[in-house]
Amino acid sequence: MKPSEKLAQLGLTLPTVPTPIAAYVNCVRTGNLLFLSGGLPIDAESKIIGQVPRDVSIEEAQEGSRICILNRLAVIAAEIGSIDHISKIVTLNGFVSSAADFYDHPKVINGASELLLEIFGERGKHSRTALGVSALPLNVCVEINLVVEVAEGY
Repeated sequence: MKPSEKLAQLGLTLPTVPTPIAAYVNCVRTGNLLFLSGGLPIDAESKIIGQVPRDVSIEEAQEGSRICILNRLAVIAAEIGSIDHISKIVTLNGFVSSAADFYDHPKVINGASELLLEIFGERGKHSRTALGVSALPLNVCVEINLVVEVAEGY
């Protein structure tokens, strides 16, 4: 099954490509690699803000990490025409706005990793970093960036 078909089967759609909030671009391509800037948990329906677990539960933050992935996939689709042209998710870097005594950052970022595996199967297996930080842009709870490899010719 193509990733776009799996996305539809999961009842998910890609949002409008987010506009960068500062002096950067959403994506830089070199060869067959796309380096994506950090995506935030903001879509047309929600914006998940605050620190984990003080303001936002782990489950809410996991949903935020999934929103980040959908935003990043929208950027990729705009860049190469379709998420079906992704040959490999190379790496994922996740940043969690969290209280100083919170240590479950990997659980939050699992929301993103698991969604990528659902959509891409083996192609979705990636290396990963999950870090806690004291604050993120716009007071969001999570930010995620990606490096992906695209198929030849795209």
